[in-house]
Amino acid sequence: MTARWLDDTQQRTWRAWLTLAELLPRELDAQLQRDAGLSHAAYVVLAMLSEAPGRSRRMSDLARRANQSQSRLSHTVARLEDRGWVRRERSAEDGRGNVAVLTDAGWDLVRSVAPGHVDAVRAALFDPLTPEQTESLREVLETVVEVLDPDSSRRVAHGGDARAPC
Repeated sequence: MTARWLDDTQQRTWRAWLTLAELLPRELDAQLQRDAGLSHAAYVVLAMLSEAPGRSRRMSDLARRANQSQSRLSHTVARLEDRGWVRRERSAEDGRGNVAVLTDAGWDLVRSVAPGHVDAVRAALFDPLTPEQTESLREVLETVVEVLDPDSSRRVAHGGDARAPC
């Protein structure tokens, strides 16, 4: 069986994607560390809670939305609890599961950090692009996501609120 190698354009595209996948999270993490002493992974947890009704989510749902394993999320939430930004409670629905709740201090943090984070996302990803390139990038990414998750069972629906904290 002969390998089906990438052509030159595909190889350059793949390498550009790998570089972006490495550099963009590093850039966003540096901004959040500088501005709030917070990792990007921790910020995503706070942001997902800030967008939830009642600023709370079941831990299993939060892990999925934050793209973290249950174990990693538990450690992240523990660190956020130590700083007073999140608390854990038993689920009021069934009393079995745990719910992470964004505290008022956590809400204040998200509101203070979000504008700088949005600026960092914009500067790193969107400012270099024309509006047409941004639209093309969205179309390309949505096409690939559709192949990776055709029945939408693995992805989390993201709201369309442009003011959300990213």
